[in-house]
Amino acid sequence: MAEIKRSAGLLLFRRTGSGVEVLLGHMGGPFWARKDAGAWTVPKGEYEGGEAAWDAARREFREELGLAAPDGEPLPLGEVVQSGGKHVTVWAVEGDLDPAGVVPGTFTMEWPRGSGRTAEFPELDRVAWFGLDAAREVVVRAQAEFLDRLAALS
Repeated sequence: MAEIKRSAGLLLFRRTGSGVEVLLGHMGGPFWARKDAGAWTVPKGEYEGGEAAWDAARREFREELGLAAPDGEPLPLGEVVQSGGKHVTVWAVEGDLDPAGVVPGTFTMEWPRGSGRTAEFPELDRVAWFGLDAAREVVVRAQAEFLDRLAALS
């Protein structure tokens, strides 16, 4: 039986005059380059069983955005299972940051596939603030549940 892949992340949110906004990242790399809908994600990443999900969420926020995770009160948004079977656990934290200050982590992969050459790509090629309705239009489908859960709490 295959081991379940688990990811943990932080959904940064802020309150504005027009409502709640969330910070999402556009997935980097050639597969996502020309996609918008379904290509945005909560900053998150995989972790192993020996690491607490909350610790992984904070570590991944720093790795993916190059900025320290905010110290606000964490609001547990629970877990969803994405279409590929990955279990994703997320906490919402109220805070603010300027997307221009993000210095994304990178990953290396063979590109073009089958070429034998490797290239480095940003984990997230851009980040942006979205109102909840706009976020639902672009976020990975399963992660829209986190937006609904946040809306019910705020």
